[in-house]
Amino acid sequence: MFSGLELTLLLLGSAVLGVVAFRMMHLPPMLGYLAVGILIGPHALGLAENSKTTETLAEFGVVFLMFSIGLEFSLSQLMAMRRIVFGLGMAQVVMTIVATMLFGWLLATQVPSLNITWQASFALGGALAMSSTAIVVKMLTERLELESQHGRKIIGILLFQDLAVVPLLILIPSLGKPPEELAETLAWAGVKAVIVLVLLLFIGQKIMRTWFTIVVKRRSQELFMLNLLLITLGAAWITEHAGLSLALGAFVAGMLISETQYKHQVEEDIKPFRDVLLGLFFITVGMLLNVGLVLENWWLVLLLLVLPVALKFALIAVLAKLFGASDGVSMRTGLALAQAGEFGFVLLNLTSGARLIDDFIIQLVLASMVLSMLVAPFIISKSDQIVMKVSSNEWMMQSLQLTQIASRTMSTQKHVIIAGFGRSGQTLATLLTEEKVAYQALDLDPTRVQEAQAAGAHVSYGDAARRESLVAAGIYRASALVITYASTASAIKVLHLVHELAPTLPVIVRSYDDTDLDVLKKAGAAEVVPEALEGSLMLASHALVMMGVPLRRVVHRVQSARDERYASLRGYFHGTNEANDDPEHLFVRLHSVILHDDAASVGKRIDQLDLAELGADVTTVRRGKERLEVTPLTQLEVGDVVVLRGSAEAVNRAEERLLH
Repeated sequence: MFSGLELTLLLLGSAVLGVVAFRMMHLPPMLGYLAVGILIGPHALGLAENSKTTETLAEFGVVFLMFSIGLEFSLSQLMAMRRIVFGLGMAQVVMTIVATMLFGWLLATQVPSLNITWQASFALGGALAMSSTAIVVKMLTERLELESQHGRKIIGILLFQDLAVVPLLILIPSLGKPPEELAETLAWAGVKAVIVLVLLLFIGQKIMRTWFTIVVKRRSQELFMLNLLLITLGAAWITEHAGLSLALGAFVAGMLISETQYKHQVEEDIKPFRDVLLGLFFITVGMLLNVGLVLENWWLVLLLLVLPVALKFALIAVLAKLFGASDGVSMRTGLALAQAGEFGFVLLNLTSGARLIDDFIIQLVLASMVLSMLVAPFIISKSDQIVMKVSSNEWMMQSLQLTQIASRTMSTQKHVIIAGFGRSGQTLATLLTEEKVAYQALDLDPTRVQEAQAAGAHVSYGDAARRESLVAAGIYRASALVITYASTASAIKVLHLVHELAPTLPVIVRSYDDTDLDVLKKAGAAEVVPEALEGSLMLASHALVMMGVPLRRVVHRVQSARDERYASLRGYFHGTNEANDDPEHLFVRLHSVILHDDAASVGKRIDQLDLAELGADVTTVRRGKERLEVTPLTQLEVGDVVVLRGSAEAVNRAEERLLH
């Protein structure tokens, strides 16, 4: 039997190995956690078993997950998507629960020995209604489909599923009470929920804003973090002592903070706690799985995998069709959401704790849910091929889209292909039109495309990261391609396709800053425009002109900075509140080091320090009021201020070498 510390170390070590393995296979880390839990659990290798320690860690994982969901709860977003969220989303959850209850009733009449009550069917329906936000959103993001028609429907349904968890967390534990006490228990739980929510939402909101302002004015990152943990766990403690769940309190705390100006800072600070503890939660879920029992009843597990996934796919596809979606959009929505989800495990745990269902059935359902999540990435990645094969109408629509793009560019030569028709893309299109240069834009927002086409813009619905769309847009006849959205992953994908189709075509890429400039250049970009640095250049240009510097000299300065690939501008001095902006410590930054009498580098030349091997370089040496021209032979003296440039880690190592 392991001690608490030994068990925690085992879980963390296993988690690291599992996540590394699944990352190498380009699969979500969550699946790695589940696989590790199954492997080290009491029913497989037996290295760890469910104990009070693992249950506590798992519970905290759910608490921080619900807190994050609360942070993302936006009334404006819900109102903007209300038809999808409260129409399609509600219909999906309700109909899944109803279908599960009907199936449970039929099964109970045919096999009375299973003793499946309506309470058990309701709880199972709630668990099966959930889909995996982590897997689906990751896949949609990688495939650039968040703004597509099916992407919006998927996000809307996921939003309602997250909201539906809140009442289900209250209802399911109450369903375990005797039938004669059930109505009274539910009513009392509802009353307590209303009282607690009113206190937290109305009184708590005023207190929250005032208290956060007081804390932030102390300008202490440590205090901010402590306060955040106190609020999250404090709200969870309040709801637990009111007879409700820990997760409900955390959800409400997240909602309260989402209404303050500190929402985005809180999201970044809480993310490490949430991800680590949630990973441990999934390990404990995997540990629940009895591998031997599953292998003995593999056909039942397979049946429980295929039937719910198929029925959920069919239900969501039909509902999406009833809400006005095309066949292709309906099928893609159904395929993306057919699997089980994170909250399904939470609700299944509650169902097991309330003794609503026999452990044998829980084990089979748990196994099928885990397997459905394992196959989900493969189903989503192949959704286009599946839809094209099944729906001839979708094949015709896709062909029509490509034909429309091709027909618009067929007679065009030396045009510019614009990938993305947001503000940057539209500005570029306006300037090209004024210069009488032809262009063809591709965008994945159907509303934007429709409105822009009506206004006479040369834009088509299409994905620039697809080979077919680029060919239809006339990549072989184009003179340039401009990627106007700042997404490095997508830009690299487009650059690879351009290298394959038209290797000599110049590609101009937009990025937020200089972080990925070298990566994009290496991938084949002719020019990379970091908007943060370009904004700095324009600001400096206007300031210099207003100060009387000749315009020709200003233009020369700006062009020199561009010719040097922004080398003189890359990196800046980071402030205190930017300490957490770069969790990967990859951003280039500047840092000043003062050389005192005992500094090890005094009297040495810069080339003798070998700072380049540490990933840092010296941009400036200030001696008194004089700025020296830095060369490898520059010798350092006492009192010199040496300005280092590099990543946070490289700068720290270089400072250590300069001083010690």
